[in-house]
Amino acid sequence: MTRALLCVLDSFGIGGAPDAAAYGDAGADTFGHIRAACAAGRADVPGLRSGPLRLPNMERLGLLHAAGLAPAGAPAPQGLHGSAVEVSRGKDTPSGHWEIAGVPVRFDWGYFPHAEPAFPPALIAEIVDDTGIPGILGNRHASGTAIIEELGAESVETGKPILYTSSDSVLQIAAHEEAFGLDRLDALCLAARRHVDPLNIGRVIARPFVGSAETGFERTANRRDYAVPPPADTLLDRLTAAGRRVIGVGKIGDIFAHRGVSEVRKGANNMALFDQTLRALEDAGSGDLVFVNFVDFDQVFGHRRDVSGYAAALEAFDRRLPEIEAMLRPGDLAVLTADHGCDPTWTGSDHTREAVPVLGFGPGIAPRDIGRRDSFADIGASLAAHLGVPAGPDGRNFL
Repeated sequence: MTRALLCVLDSFGIGGAPDAAAYGDAGADTFGHIRAACAAGRADVPGLRSGPLRLPNMERLGLLHAAGLAPAGAPAPQGLHGSAVEVSRGKDTPSGHWEIAGVPVRFDWGYFPHAEPAFPPALIAEIVDDTGIPGILGNRHASGTAIIEELGAESVETGKPILYTSSDSVLQIAAHEEAFGLDRLDALCLAARRHVDPLNIGRVIARPFVGSAETGFERTANRRDYAVPPPADTLLDRLTAAGRRVIGVGKIGDIFAHRGVSEVRKGANNMALFDQTLRALEDAGSGDLVFVNFVDFDQVFGHRRDVSGYAAALEAFDRRLPEIEAMLRPGDLAVLTADHGCDPTWTGSDHTREAVPVLGFGPGIAPRDIGRRDSFADIGASLAAHLGVPAGPDGRNFL
């Protein structure tokens, strides 16, 4: 029996979703547009990065081939490589991750309108009455960093949390970690979770921040997602039912409502999450799954439309990829993929509907082209086969 590592580079889409136009995303291509911007010198930042996008390790495994960008005569990839498109009806984090784990989302999430105010007055009244908060600020679609910068001082002064949303099925609540209190913020989010359940909202997210009007405000690593559980058993459920360990690194536990996750390990940023991934691999035994979400690509760079920052983060991840390869044992399988796109050259600040790369590698994993997969669920079906547990009804094994 062998181990598996599943790394989700949050939002690292490669364009080409056949239904992108239905989401207003025809032409979106996170990887392709970052690569083009770097090649044109539009992503140069002194002291951060310059020149063409350099991802030699992921390209060695087949990234360019998966994205349809490999030049004629390019060396054959050294890993299993291909892409996958999403059948779930959203382009959000839970839909992408659940489908990767074998459960596509075939129902429609509830969303809040772009009108201002975004939240129904009755919903806000219920939350205020239930929790005793003095009111709220925000109440609109917004970038989290921008609205905290705008309203953070007023929130601290008045004690009113900042409530905002996006094109995802989400209610986000930001409050000062010290002035408002982290425990109080978590309790507020739990109350909000109960009140948005009838609206079929996918997530309530606690967004604590620190700082002051003088020094500026900064979100902390104590984010927590209160998600509804998947509608059916996922790969994670089947593994834990079989006595295996599922080690969730980053926000994996929150995304799956802590169902099927044996233990959770957190990190403040991508590099801290990478360190935790290596430690989890040290601890994982035969038949175990290490499941990681590298959130910075999406949260810090994609939503903020920071092309150079996204490029630098990809390069930093790629430089460390050999550390993972060195820890894999004979028979282990590692898969790199994504849950949606978030093209930093696109309009707005929301996710983009894109295909995702599927790169597999490990000792004894034969390099080959797995083509375009019709569902992210093929990843879950393949990992189930590799780990020797039953597959769910969705997805086809590509191993």
